[in-house]
Amino acid sequence: MLNITKEMMMKSYNIKENTFELYKKALKDVEESFKIYDEIREFNQLKVLKAFQEERISDAHFTNSSGYGYDDIGRDSLDKVYARIFNTESALVRPHFVNGTHAIGCALMGNLRPGDTMVSIAGTPYDTLLNIIGINGKENIGSLKEYGIKYKQVDLLNEKFDHEKIKEVLTSDNSIKLIHIQRSTGYGWRRSFLVSELGEIINFIKSIRNDVLVFVDNCYGEFIDIIEPTDVGADLIAGSLIKNIGGGIAPSGGYIAGKANYVQQAAFRLTTPGVGGECGATFGLMRTLYQGLFLAPHISMEAVKGAIFASRIMELAGFEVLPKYTDKRSDIIQAIKIGNREQLIKFCTGIQKGSPIDSFVECEPWAMPGYTDEVIMAAGAFIQGSSIELSADAPIREPFIAYLQGGLTFDHAKIGILISLNNII
Repeated sequence: MLNITKEMMMKSYNIKENTFELYKKALKDVEESFKIYDEIREFNQLKVLKAFQEERISDAHFTNSSGYGYDDIGRDSLDKVYARIFNTESALVRPHFVNGTHAIGCALMGNLRPGDTMVSIAGTPYDTLLNIIGINGKENIGSLKEYGIKYKQVDLLNEKFDHEKIKEVLTSDNSIKLIHIQRSTGYGWRRSFLVSELGEIINFIKSIRNDVLVFVDNCYGEFIDIIEPTDVGADLIAGSLIKNIGGGIAPSGGYIAGKANYVQQAAFRLTTPGVGGECGATFGLMRTLYQGLFLAPHISMEAVKGAIFASRIMELAGFEVLPKYTDKRSDIIQAIKIGNREQLIKFCTGIQKGSPIDSFVECEPWAMPGYTDEVIMAAGAFIQGSSIELSADAPIREPFIAYLQGGLTFDHAKIGILISLNNII
């Protein structure tokens, strides 16, 4: 069967012999690494199934509300399903969030007030959050800074949380209201934080200041472990429905989950005070959001397998990768240090060529809204910008790192990665 696949790949995509040899070697090497993730997938599928059953989800919940969207039982019950999955008091799941940054922004802006201080303890947050905070050197109208909310940052120490500095900041400033932790690497060169590591630092923070809100940016991390940040003490989390938890089906949206008062404050920011999550028509999307959530444990693991394969084959090809294929993972992202601008662009265009949608399009760097550098994004996806589908993006800056993620099926992920490698080898 492998010979038939090889023949078709060489014929269809001009895959070179040496590239295919790397493909075979990588496939053999990653077999053992896949086993643990199959167990995690099964556990999370059981968790999701149980949440559906406990909330007695039925066809009646696939609602099609309009206007104000009052009494939308599908919307309100989906919130409860999410709350069960994340083991939280409350959740807010809405197609009205335009992306993960929007959900994170509502969580931050809803729970911070003028004079408060927010502290990021994982170094500089993801590029698009710099606009929300107001620290990218631009005007940033409507940012936290403009509203008189201060920002402090504790950089990582050898890629780990700097306990001593965190304690120093927490004990020296009574205005600190919120601690921000980014679970995923973002556009950095570090591994994502394991949920167990998040639990340890949250316990440390709470032992010093139990009055601060600990918020975790959970993007790319859902269902990669059998526990989530809210299981280990996070007060609030947020993420995107066009990443892991939407299962490749949700057409848009985001979620916030955590303690009820914090979720409500975020809901007041999404809509208006006094309205919160009680309004918001769902336009016939509920079946899609439920079904995407149900598929998410499986789809997320398909993406993880693609990332593990990418890590191994790119390492065999001579590139520096993070994480390694044998490392325990906490998100779906694979960072690959390409080394120069031209090769980075070639790698991303290779992913585009291996996509089911817009495979004929030549992606190129552009000044994407919310980013400080030009960014190239390869995403021949059924859902525009969906990063649970096979995609790759990169800021055009040294050391020219490509961030690969997604893959609705492992079979597609490995083919797309092979085409991309062939494009630069």
